[in-house]
Amino acid sequence: MNIFKKTLYGDVTLTEFSIAFLLILFGLLFAKVVSLYVKRFLKDKIAKEHLDIIAKLIFYTIFVIALIIALPFLGFKLSGLLVTGGVVGLAIGFASQNIVGNLISGIFLIIERPIKLGNAVNIDGTFGIVEDIHIMSTTLRTFDGIFMRVPNQKVFTANITNFASHPVRRFEYTIGIRYSDDAIRAIDLIKGLIDQQPFALKKPEPQVFVDNLGDSSVNLIVRIWSPNTEWFNVKIELLWKIKTLLEQEGIEIPFPQRVIWQGNDSFESDMTAERKDSNAG
Repeated sequence: MNIFKKTLYGDVTLTEFSIAFLLILFGLLFAKVVSLYVKRFLKDKIAKEHLDIIAKLIFYTIFVIALIIALPFLGFKLSGLLVTGGVVGLAIGFASQNIVGNLISGIFLIIERPIKLGNAVNIDGTFGIVEDIHIMSTTLRTFDGIFMRVPNQKVFTANITNFASHPVRRFEYTIGIRYSDDAIRAIDLIKGLIDQQPFALKKPEPQVFVDNLGDSSVNLIVRIWSPNTEWFNVKIELLWKIKTLLEQEGIEIPFPQRVIWQGNDSFESDMTAERKDSNAG
């Protein structure tokens, strides 16, 4: 048994070297098992390229922890390493805080998945289609064809509106008709057009009703639900059909109107007399 007390170098004995070796070996095996488990658990939730990055990060994190634990048995004093590493880490931390923030945000985005490839989104006022989600940044293609790279830290902390996460989407019009027109007939005509549109959903049910009485028109609200993939085409097509049909049936969309009254001399005389009586009182 004296062989295990034999000094290999400095104050490190064969026993301490063996313990360090076993710790590192155990760390490697444990890191491998955990990374494989993570891959199996998340394989149906995260894209393969992103899953590989997460698994590698977990593997190397566990291995580094095991290595740090094993270093004292190999004769390395952690106090000196911690001081040196702390200074270096502090300098690197200040220099790379945005990089680390983007990295961590990218991991959370991949796991949480508030947006997916192909989704139409609004990220903090930027509208576009999600083209790719990398570990450090997200690529958007705006609706006018411009590609934008958005840091993941900004994506993760911003207000995100995902227009494609729900399978159906509602749109609405405000349509004004003249006071002299029959509002009930206009509603029936619009409902008939909606019934003929194959991508206008029956459930949720479309709505057509008088919303308010404006200065120049009776205002109708039209609300329609449509599949996410078809809603824009349905919206622009149906609006033109409604406008055309109402015109054909003699129901007009009025221009803003104002009634202008011009007083006569008699009225002005009456008003002057009234003011005089008021002042005298």
